[in-house]
Amino acid sequence: MDRYAVIGNPISHSKSPLIHGMFAKQTGQALSYEALLAPLDGFAQTLQQFLREGKGVNVTVPFKEQAWELVNQHSAAAYKAGAVNTIMRQGDGSLLGDNTDGRGLVRDIQVNAGLSLAGLRVLLVGAGGAARGVIQPILAAGVDQLCVVNRTVPKAEALAALFVDDGPISAAGFQWIEEPVDLIINATSASLGGELPGISAKLIRPGHTLCYDMMYAKEPTVFNRWAAEQGAVRCLDGLGMLVEQAAEAFLLWRGVRPDTAPVLAALRG
Repeated sequence: MDRYAVIGNPISHSKSPLIHGMFAKQTGQALSYEALLAPLDGFAQTLQQFLREGKGVNVTVPFKEQAWELVNQHSAAAYKAGAVNTIMRQGDGSLLGDNTDGRGLVRDIQVNAGLSLAGLRVLLVGAGGAARGVIQPILAAGVDQLCVVNRTVPKAEALAALFVDDGPISAAGFQWIEEPVDLIINATSASLGGELPGISAKLIRPGHTLCYDMMYAKEPTVFNRWAAEQGAVRCLDGLGMLVEQAAEAFLLWRGVRPDTAPVLAALRG
């Protein structure tokens, strides 16, 4: 039986074993999937030890950048993102690194939420690794404009500069932009601490603007509660992105893409 795993720290909360277990059952694939806790200073050793027999791994915080350094080959998505969340051991023993986060986000918005990104004005809040990992797929979806906003403006400007050849992208500070947009994506971790990013409520046009928090929890995140109070037409969390990026990894490993709808419904339930 082929072995797969997710590696992170912390890891006990991970839904990945449940998700991939449902994928395997649905597609008739014989595999096992486990969660591995790596010491903060021992990711490389944990990865190498597992992949002596294992076929592939998912990588979660805080090891995605380290994973990028350890693989032999990068997909186009991983190369531009500067981070790897999916690794496959190839036939010759070399490691291919991919980043499925952005494809998962875009698919969740366009397929699960039924919103085409083409022609939209999109605000991406945050300029860290989570934001960097989704920029290229967002631009590839044909947005009219993607603006990266961050408290530290030079960081947002540097991130935008990395993707200037991929599509219409710009950068701004939290208070530099107040004109309503079509979609706001929160790529900060503020929701985990019960905090809000310092963006203006004027960015939300009541009954029109969609808000998406890449974080998720049992209850609506503080960002989505705030967005709903401002009149956002819909407020989505990152659970769908989690399932969709996992499906992209499963496709890379097994050559078949599972149906994500029943898995997401089961998790919501």
